Amino acid sequence: MGSFTESERQEFLEAKHVGVLSVAADEGRPPASVPIWYDYAPGGNIRINTGASSRKVKLIDRAGVVTLVVQREDPPYQYVVVEGTVVETTRPTPLAVREEIAIRYLGEEGGRAFVSSIENQENVLFTVRPDRWITADFSGEL
Repeated sequence: MGSFTESERQEFLEAKHVGVLSVAADEGRPPASVPIWYDYAPGGNIRINTGASSRKVKLIDRAGVVTLVVQREDPPYQYVVVEGTVVETTRPTPLAVREEIAIRYLGEEGGRAFVSSIENQENVLFTVRPDRWITADFSGEL
């Protein structure tokens, strides 16, 4: 098993993947983990837009730190884990940012249609600074 170089891990995170976001829970429950769309550009912060009424929003607000796991599910298996600090919370998420993230996953037409379909839903944008990275690249073993 190999590791990514810094540029490889940033490029991997920038590529379109559904991430799994984890945040500390409350009342003795294990960490909350949910699949999530995100946005990232190399050297920058991770942006996560989500519905304001969700449990994860309350947990992220309280914890101030999250873990994001991004993986390739087909061989060669690869993954990037980012532990990060929430450096900004924006309520509501600006429309342009909501559209950018949705278009990343659904394309221009589908992304705009998706955002339009949930325009009345309250939302929150979390900006996360990557603090620690864990990577794995199994492509050399195949």
